[in-house]
Amino acid sequence: MSNHVIRSGDRAAFLAGLRELIDFLTAHPDVVVPRHASLVVLVDATDSAARLDGVQSVAAPLSVPAEDIGRGYFGARRDFGPISYGVVGVPPEERQ
Repeated sequence: MSNHVIRSGDRAAFLAGLRELIDFLTAHPDVVVPRHASLVVLVDATDSAARLDGVQSVAAPLSVPAEDIGRGYFGARRDFGPISYGVVGVPPEERQ
């Protein structure tokens, strides 16, 4: 059993929403799109080793390394053009 919790959602609903967004933006070229966009999965764990483990478990299939980004946070990110998909391990005192 892992000592971390990955805040994930319904995969099918998420992918359907992305496709719906793509279809909408394609059909409405007058709608402005952002220069950059980010999607982030959050990992909760009370100790730093567990946070790092959780971040690494999300980063591995992305083929990117997990990094210590300071102050108890760990992260990883992969860019797909102007869109980044990432994971962040959040220290317990920062969770809301």
